[in-house]
Amino acid sequence: MKNHTKISKQISFWLRHKPEDAGLQLTSDGWVQVSELLAAFDRKQMPCSLQQLTQIVETNDKKRFEFSADGALIRARQGHSITIDLNLTPTEPPDLLYHGTATRFLSLILKEGLKPMNRHHVHLSADADTAQTVGTRHGKPVVLVVTSKIMHAAGFNFFKTENGVWLVDHVPPEHLSFSDGD
Repeated sequence: MKNHTKISKQISFWLRHKPEDAGLQLTSDGWVQVSELLAAFDRKQMPCSLQQLTQIVETNDKKRFEFSADGALIRARQGHSITIDLNLTPTEPPDLLYHGTATRFLSLILKEGLKPMNRHHVHLSADADTAQTVGTRHGKPVVLVVTSKIMHAAGFNFFKTENGVWLVDHVPPEHLSFSDGD
């Protein structure tokens, strides 16, 4: 299990941020040959079999990765800091979406809104519990409520990934409030 976590983090690093670290060349929409990814692990002397890779993709709690329909390609579903076109279609969001963060970031967020930082989009959740879990990774968590339906009506484009993560370019502070914990 610990080795799976290490491999998963390495895949995230290569497929979302630094493919060149592994000598990988991603397509414009983020795909790479599974065989090339496995060869990269061999070059880095980090053993990873196709069976391990498949198990990581299938059991990842956030469904971060996906295989192509024929299983020959793999990519990260979101969270890229490199330029990738995931070919997502703008989608009408629910009335509210949620963002989990740490309390230490609140003053800046309330002043400037949510920004993608080193990613291409702000990541939002459809439920407060998921946002709470995300927020705990960064410190003492707080859940922010996003008035996504109102933002959409004002012209903001929202995208929903295959694993249920909502993406938007930016959330202005006037579209944020605090979750009451219910």
